[in-house]
Amino acid sequence: MTRFFGRIWQYIKDMDKFLFLLIVVISSYSLLLLKSVSRAFESTNYFKTQLVAIILGMVGAWILTLIDYNAIASFWYLIAGFSIFLMVYTLLFGISIESTDGVNAKAWINLGVTTFQSSELVKIAFMITFAKHLSILKERELLRRFVHVALLGVHALIPIGLCHLQGDDGAAMIFFCMFLAMTFVAGVQLRYFAGLFGALIVAAPLAWQYVLKEYQKKRFTAAYNLDDPIVARGDGYQQYQGRLSIGSGKLWGRGLFEGPRVESNRVTFQQSDFVFSVAGEELGFIGCTLIILLLVFLLIRTLHNARVARDPLGTYICVGFFGMIAAQAIFNLGMCLAILPVMGVTLPFFSAGGSSAACLYFGYGLVQNVYLHHKEVDGFTLRRNR
Repeated sequence: MTRFFGRIWQYIKDMDKFLFLLIVVISSYSLLLLKSVSRAFESTNYFKTQLVAIILGMVGAWILTLIDYNAIASFWYLIAGFSIFLMVYTLLFGISIESTDGVNAKAWINLGVTTFQSSELVKIAFMITFAKHLSILKERELLRRFVHVALLGVHALIPIGLCHLQGDDGAAMIFFCMFLAMTFVAGVQLRYFAGLFGALIVAAPLAWQYVLKEYQKKRFTAAYNLDDPIVARGDGYQQYQGRLSIGSGKLWGRGLFEGPRVESNRVTFQQSDFVFSVAGEELGFIGCTLIILLLVFLLIRTLHNARVARDPLGTYICVGFFGMIAAQAIFNLGMCLAILPVMGVTLPFFSAGGSSAACLYFGYGLVQNVYLHHKEVDGFTLRRNR
């Protein structure tokens, strides 16, 4: 028994306690917001759903910290194979969600008692498989060769393409941002990035014409025309109402559990995509600023763990988590503030969502794993190779 408690104490001493504290504070804040949101729904209690997701996610994160991340990554081929199977299975047999504005996404699997969004777990798998891919190329000094850089692109294009086929372009963009962050830190030459962005600029008009669906085009135009009453009542309704809720809170907000717009569910999907509007109405500018600061601290701490990691693999895993959280936060806040069009991206750790919430904690577990093992050898300095 003494040895058991001794191991627990040693685990607590070795873990990144500041990162853990950030996750606890963020999770508590999320639960408070979703407790308020639950007032607007009689049949669904988002507070309880989120609490269960947090508990399961933290248990999963703890289990992940017990296995050296190098040992986990050694099974990269199984993880990659399972990820592809999961995405293809979802595409073929998943649940479709359709709406009157043309949305038709097939990104969920029916598990009987609940649904599961496969791309959320695959994001965590991608952190591992792509980090392993990069570390192998780094070790063999192959990152400067075009064919291997192209293969990195193919690696990323698989989940990006499958997400697009599922109708979940928001998730596809998150994978793309993770790819950019990880390859940049690994030292892929800037000329490849210049070529990529040049190709994207050239392809943008073609994508608008032939790739984007009509509802996506309407979302783009609506985001920048919310002052038009017709747009505000039509395609821009969600963003317009979200902006009103955020502005109504002013500096201190109307008070937690006191927001009338929250209770009347004026903002559609306020429990997920627009949870930031709940903070804006009930806790005001101060509450919104706190959310942003907590996420910034989380990102900074993740980069710290990337910098002190014992090897490139650990660094790339942390940077993958950084890219995922940063991209989701920027896209979601951009949506809520009507800077970017609606794209179905949730606010990490704050939005309701069983599978997405739990999987984020798995990502946290991998970052914690990297920190727990960082003292075993000298740290790997986070910098680009030139």
